[in-house]
Amino acid sequence: MLDQVPYLSYALSAFIGIGLAAATGFRVFLPMFIVSLASYFHWIPMNEQFEWLAGLPTLITTGIATVAEILAYYIPFIDHLLDTVSIPMATVAGSVLFASQFADMGTFPQWALALIAGGGTAATISSGFAGIRAASTATTGGLGNSVVGTTETAGAGIMSILAMAAPAIAAIIAIVLLIFVIVYGRKAWRKLRGKKASQDL
Repeated sequence: MLDQVPYLSYALSAFIGIGLAAATGFRVFLPMFIVSLASYFHWIPMNEQFEWLAGLPTLITTGIATVAEILAYYIPFIDHLLDTVSIPMATVAGSVLFASQFADMGTFPQWALALIAGGGTAATISSGFAGIRAASTATTGGLGNSVVGTTETAGAGIMSILAMAAPAIAAIIAIVLLIFVIVYGRKAWRKLRGKKASQDL
């Protein structure tokens, strides 16, 4: 009966795409590794256009990159260095994973939607947590960064699995996350700028 609901497949694809894009806002490679792993073992379908995601080379590469990325965020200074490149990388990864759910659309609408919805979601969450990490460094001397890093890794894993297992719930959580990082991320950046301004004086 649900198959007769107009545009249901597009709605589900959008929910999955938003969930995966949100996950890449936490960690760039972990969501791609999970999708690659799931498609490699045929737990989820993967269309021809994105068959490379289901390949063994992609699985191995994203697996190694995932471990390296997670460990790097526990190293002082390196975590902030990664933040400078994580936003554009998350934008690309979020766009790719979102686009992988809309391969039956035309190329232009597929990638335009992917860049706006997928890339935008990933970039917003990534930049928000970069601000939270910067504020953590300024207020705790970096001692709280490991907590932020662990939260991001857990968020990436949970959101990736939810996006494939419960797409609607993942989409709702992604929207809540967007609101959270927009509100608290901005506050974190303002707090950091205010502290720097007071130090300059």
